[in-house]
Amino acid sequence: MAGYSAESGGLGAGTAVTGGAIQPSIWNALLYFTPLAIFPLLANAAINGGWWIAAPFAYFLFGDYSDIIFGTEKRNMDPEKTPETRLFWYRLSLWMWAALWPVTFVFSLWQILVVGNLSTLETVLVAVALAGAAQTIFIVGHELIHQRSVWERRVGELLLANMSYPQYATEHVYVHHNLVCMPEDPGSAPKGVSFWRYLPRDLAGSFVKAWRFERNRLARRHLPVWHYTNPFWRYLVETGAWYALVYWMGGPWVLLIFAVLCLAVITSMKIINYVQHYGLRRIRMRDGRFEGIRPRHSWSAADKVTNLLHYNMQRHPDHHTAPSRPYPLLQHHGESEAPQLPGSYVKMAGLAMAPRRWFETMDPLVDRWRANFYPQIDDWAVYDSSVSAERPEAFDALAEIFGAAPRLAEWCNRAPELLDSLREREFADLDLPDGFGPDPEFEAIARHGIALLYWTREFGVPEMRERIADYPFQGVKEAVETARNWSNDKVFQIGVLTMRGNLSPVEAGIALSNIAEASIASVLSAVEEDFAGRGVGGGVAVVVQGDFASGDAAPGAELDLFFVYDRGPAEYYEALCRRFLEELDALSRDNLLFAPVPRGRKGRAVLTLDDFTERHRTSGLASELLELTRARCVFKSGDAGIGDRFDEARREILTHGAARAALIALLRKATENAPEPGLLSIDDMHGGFRDVDRAARFLQLTHVGDAPEVLVPDAVSVLRTAGARGWIPADAAERLAHAARQWQNLRGILRLVATDDFAVDTVGPKVKAVIARSCGMDDFGALRTAIRETASRAAADIDALEGMHSNRFRERRKS
Repeated sequence: MAGYSAESGGLGAGTAVTGGAIQPSIWNALLYFTPLAIFPLLANAAINGGWWIAAPFAYFLFGDYSDIIFGTEKRNMDPEKTPETRLFWYRLSLWMWAALWPVTFVFSLWQILVVGNLSTLETVLVAVALAGAAQTIFIVGHELIHQRSVWERRVGELLLANMSYPQYATEHVYVHHNLVCMPEDPGSAPKGVSFWRYLPRDLAGSFVKAWRFERNRLARRHLPVWHYTNPFWRYLVETGAWYALVYWMGGPWVLLIFAVLCLAVITSMKIINYVQHYGLRRIRMRDGRFEGIRPRHSWSAADKVTNLLHYNMQRHPDHHTAPSRPYPLLQHHGESEAPQLPGSYVKMAGLAMAPRRWFETMDPLVDRWRANFYPQIDDWAVYDSSVSAERPEAFDALAEIFGAAPRLAEWCNRAPELLDSLREREFADLDLPDGFGPDPEFEAIARHGIALLYWTREFGVPEMRERIADYPFQGVKEAVETARNWSNDKVFQIGVLTMRGNLSPVEAGIALSNIAEASIASVLSAVEEDFAGRGVGGGVAVVVQGDFASGDAAPGAELDLFFVYDRGPAEYYEALCRRFLEELDALSRDNLLFAPVPRGRKGRAVLTLDDFTERHRTSGLASELLELTRARCVFKSGDAGIGDRFDEARREILTHGAARAALIALLRKATENAPEPGLLSIDDMHGGFRDVDRAARFLQLTHVGDAPEVLVPDAVSVLRTAGARGWIPADAAERLAHAARQWQNLRGILRLVATDDFAVDTVGPKVKAVIARSCGMDDFGALRTAIRETASRAAADIDALEGMHSNRFRERRKS
């Protein structure tokens, strides 16, 4: 994601005065006395009931629909030429609203609860009308808490306390205005988040951040959080006074109803908050700070009557650029400076309650805003993510991850705590900072060398098991949780190192295989300890197959394993292995490295070593024999010699197994209907991963009886051994080994950074750069060419080898 600079982004920075100027006068100010009309209507409804109750609702409908008649007002009052002394009549309207609301509210409650002259239905309707009028509390209270005079701010608090939300005085002024349109502001909704998802986060986050702000402010003055200057004491007393009044008039049930109505009013205020900043974001600049607040960071609307009734609430862009500016002086900003809503705030608030229609209307406008003001930003995923709000200190790392590795970004969204692992000294020491060397090439080589040495030489399985054992845990369940958490942290670290080019995917595969073995062994050791004292001799070998065995591990692979035991009672080892399988299934849940074990999958039968050998020698399947070519013992319980005996049995089976001839014939069979060479067909194309691996397994099976060194599970070692022993031409062996490495790198990086819906044509340029670099290419185009050339050479070499071995096979049959 490109950094932002003030010079490169956006259109215009000045304040636009559109449509001429408005002069302050008592006649213009009288228009803002219109909201006061609600008070006699409410009082009359509370006294007389009946059809008089319809009057407040008619007032609300007038406000909602009159914009259609009266249109918009885009003219401004000049703030530089208008002293505040000329705004008395405008401010008087605000003060009168603040004075009349408590009187009207208490009077209406008295009529409803004490006088009791209204029916139940009339009582409910008057209560709803009061709640409708109370929505203006937040507008008036908001205006007052921004004033310089203390008495106005206290009156604002008292009004907000009437609706159980006085902490808004702290949260709005000191938190929201500071963090607006940044990921950590709970009041700024990211694109794609519905109001109903936004609401609980905003309610909880606003309170927590307001409390933390006041706590930290007291701490800087060396005062305890419970000091009397903490405004939360005032908030508590102010809110408590209103609740005490309601309780005195109506009792506990009325108190509960009052609390519900307060929640409804707060929710209506939160809807407006949601509308005001939906999808808008301030950009992270190159120096690590977020850009300053501009009109572009709030949605604007110019509907005339709505602004009159709500004290210019819709001129929110200007309020954020000049927070202390009185409402009459708030400026309307045109399209070149601020995004425009397709309707009034009231209309858009109603739309926000229907997420599907809201997204259909607003998301294209958000996309247009981004293209208009920030054309240099090509990836907004990190700004829209929830994890950037939870981990604002990790924003730079998140921006890098979201731009270059979508799968790692998914992990961060699912488990933000993974980011903490990037602050561990172990990771920081490996991921050296920029600028430590004479040039970037030297730095890249140094980072790669350090990471490679650590993860493939210094930090092996024994060291990993020691590291896991350092964590405190009791019992098998905690051992599983500890191993899973440790494994996830390390997998994420390796993913970031690979994304940055500090490890190749092949090298990462070795490290991930070691992590898999260490976490498996740690869990099984805990199970073994739980069974301590019940063993009666013998031993059991836990064997993994596939990528985890060949050192080619990647996230999300299924853990394929089986158990064989020797010289012990069947009941004991069957019970032990069932427990092994249960805990390994538990380890695979929420694990970045292992795919979840499918439900209903039955564990493989536990066999004695003799039965295992005999079964494969007499009746084993070709597919099972192929799996054994890539198998490795990762844990031994009891007799340590069980591992060596398993390797001997494996060699015996591969040399003399019943399915050996059928498997060799299958491996010699050419691939049919292979797709064209390409990034997403590396497994199945001619000369692709399966063809090269098939050639290696063919060589392994045909020579394992004479050369035990080809018993290794990875294809590259088998091919190079074949070339060194003269079974195939050395140059062909090296080309095939190179192809195997290339396919391993490609498969590894795709499984590490690409999501399941990965599409080559739509993926971002940074993802393509990561994939190309992981395969040693300068760009994605060069990688495409290399794939075709490598596949073509590998296919030709495999065809030649098949012909050579067919001739040798015919000559042997003749002799």
